Amino acid sequence: MPDKPAGESTLSSVKNSLRILNSFTNEEPEKRVIDLANELQLGKSTVSRLLSTLASEGFVTKDPETQKYRLGLRILTLNSIVIANLEVNKEARPILRNLVNETGEAAHIAVLENQEVVYTEQIECSHPVRILSYVGRRNPVHCTSSGKLLYAFLDRVAIVKLLQQELKAYTPNTITDPDILKKELMEIKQAEFCYSDCEFLQDVVSFAAPIRDYTGKVIAAISLVGPKHRILKHQHATIKNKVIKAAKEISRNLGYMA
Repeated sequence: MPDKPAGESTLSSVKNSLRILNSFTNEEPEKRVIDLANELQLGKSTVSRLLSTLASEGFVTKDPETQKYRLGLRILTLNSIVIANLEVNKEARPILRNLVNETGEAAHIAVLENQEVVYTEQIECSHPVRILSYVGRRNPVHCTSSGKLLYAFLDRVAIVKLLQQELKAYTPNTITDPDILKKELMEIKQAEFCYSDCEFLQDVVSFAAPIRDYTGKVIAAISLVGPKHRILKHQHATIKNKVIKAAKEISRNLGYMA
């Protein structure tokens, strides 16, 4: 079999290196060469070579005892640069802190990427609970308040694509019927607000509102998340108003004039 041209070979190596980096998750933070080779369907020698290169640049590190690789500190450096320079985060931080101080619950900024909701900013409350949302975390869109809200403002083609996918049930409250979800997305867009009642995690509720840029485009969502036993029904209206107010403040800071 003829050798690949140098340029093609280099592009293949870059792509496979990125695939290796993307394979690490919070659920699987460490992996052996054989694990990566099997998962990515690459040769062990190829994976070993690419890991050595990534390690030399600080993108991965190897545990000498377990022989497993994990992401290196260079990733953290790049992540810090990206997060620190997101304009929406800069404008949102003081407003998020104020929202957390007023409500006593955690608040986040989230964006859409590759049909997932990604949290780019978070302010924790003084009595946090184990909630699967933190900076860099990716969550499904169909059962999170931020995800549903952001998808509600996408075009029809994107929504149809979402509804054609499997809508996995995470709790008994997760909406798995495409028709019901489609109707809810329409209601969310009209209300410019989303409430999620234990759809992703048991006993966890969340409230989300849209953040717009100077053109009026919805570019992010602000959400407030907390345990249902602490956020009681009679508090919902007040929290909803505070979340919407915070979203509008951030939008104004980004140049949006309603």
